[in-house]
Amino acid sequence: MLIISYPVLALSTGVRAAVRLLRGETTYLPDGLSALAASFYLIATIGLIYRNPRGWYLSVSVLVLETICTLVVGSLSFTHPELIGRTAWRHFGADYGYFPLVQPILGLAWLFHPQTLQAYGVKPRWLPWSVSLEP
Repeated sequence: MLIISYPVLALSTGVRAAVRLLRGETTYLPDGLSALAASFYLIATIGLIYRNPRGWYLSVSVLVLETICTLVVGSLSFTHPELIGRTAWRHFGADYGYFPLVQPILGLAWLFHPQTLQAYGVKPRWLPWSVSLEP
């Protein structure tokens, strides 16, 4: 599901931001944030496709950053709506069915699942619980 939904979000937010930026129909911050979101979605897709430790760390890093951005921009969209405008993260992703809020959390849960860790060949020593990767 994640490998399909992330490229779809990357395409929809990226095209929307690019068209608005190229036409000059916008202030730059909202569509710049949407372009940033699209790049996060694309990078997460790449990390999810390549099942190796590098892909795992890339995906985890991007999904954590995406979650933080969604929460910060989503909160600011309520307190400073004129500044934030209509971004992919506005109101925690309301324009996109709240996928920008829910999707990275689901992605992180999936990435930290023991079977996923095994598939990626990752055994992080800093995990708070013991993960056995032996079959």
